[in-house]
Amino acid sequence: MMITKQQARRFILAKQGLIGAQRFMGKEGACAYIRQAGCIQFDPVDVCGKNAELTLQSRVKGFRKSMLSELLYTDRKLVDYADKELSIWPAEDWPYFSSYRERSRMQGAQFEGLPELMEQAIRYIRENGPVSSDMLPIEGEIFWHSTMHWSGNWQKKSQAARSVLEQLYTDGVLVIHHKKGSRKYYDLAERHLPRELLSAKNPCPDEESFLDWRVLRRIGAVGLLWDKNSTAFLGIGLNAEKRKEALQRLEGAGKIRLIQVEGLKPLFYYRAEDDALMREVLSGDPDLRPRLEFLAPLDPLMWDKALVKALFDFQYSWEIYTPAVKRKYGYYTLPILYGETFAGRIEAVPDREAGILRVRGLWWEPGVRQTKKLQAALQKTLRRFSEWNGCGSAEMTEKQC
Repeated sequence: MMITKQQARRFILAKQGLIGAQRFMGKEGACAYIRQAGCIQFDPVDVCGKNAELTLQSRVKGFRKSMLSELLYTDRKLVDYADKELSIWPAEDWPYFSSYRERSRMQGAQFEGLPELMEQAIRYIRENGPVSSDMLPIEGEIFWHSTMHWSGNWQKKSQAARSVLEQLYTDGVLVIHHKKGSRKYYDLAERHLPRELLSAKNPCPDEESFLDWRVLRRIGAVGLLWDKNSTAFLGIGLNAEKRKEALQRLEGAGKIRLIQVEGLKPLFYYRAEDDALMREVLSGDPDLRPRLEFLAPLDPLMWDKALVKALFDFQYSWEIYTPAVKRKYGYYTLPILYGETFAGRIEAVPDREAGILRVRGLWWEPGVRQTKKLQAALQKTLRRFSEWNGCGSAEMTEKQC
């Protein structure tokens, strides 16, 4: 089946909940969106909200930052763990990562002295409750490398207490109990996750089926993915051959549909469960009322920047790690989505002492007309974004470009 680029854009935006009426509401809506996406990326940098929070505020009506913390550390409906880098995903998916945790345990056993220190840490936490690395009475350094990333130099000297906690966390023995700023406090997983979840059988009988499950999740997270190297598949360990084989297996099982996009050579895939949405898009029925939203730098829609460029004609680069003199835009710019178009990008920093969201930069894409409707939509979103960041108003401190 052949579709146009416009139909591809509309399908993705409708799937993502970024166009038309907002369908994700409050804390339950935040949980529902993460369940749909499979995972959202976590990043600790907080300029105008952390990445995971920014991802949710653009889709979930009434979302507050505290809701994510509640879902993670009070309700325990979500966990923070590895997936696409460090991520947040539904606790119900815990059994699927059984082989991931088993591999972590096998790798951790290779480090001399680590198993004994892990037993010591478990005893201490069982007796004293949640700890951070500066509270755990294990001193010195050990040779260790985080099993969150199974590449690179394994023999790396690191703080023993921190290494032990991270190993136990990756093994699934510990979960994050809570955070204070960027500091993590760990506790025994058995105290916070249901026993039946911790002891559940792995739904994936082998690594091939686990890989297929993860590929299927990533397709659902973006909505439409192509058969080519994609950063949307980051963390799965795919090369071109494995990707093609996984896509063929999923298509053969009826879990994904193949589609072509006019003017683009690669084949595209979407989840079979989204057939109804695809039919709505092709018939012109979906709700396409435009909204103006500020997206997170690592938003699922932005996972494959080459795909965004091909379908939306928008080139985005996150310049947080770019030296200031080489930046084209700003340190922490957010893409501006207006209806079906990426209209520009914005850098906004809350001045909480003054109660003002200071817009340091606003860059419009070439050809974007500065209509009254666009400006009204921008002001509405700025007011909401200001309140979400604890500010009473927004103020332009730099010229619009």
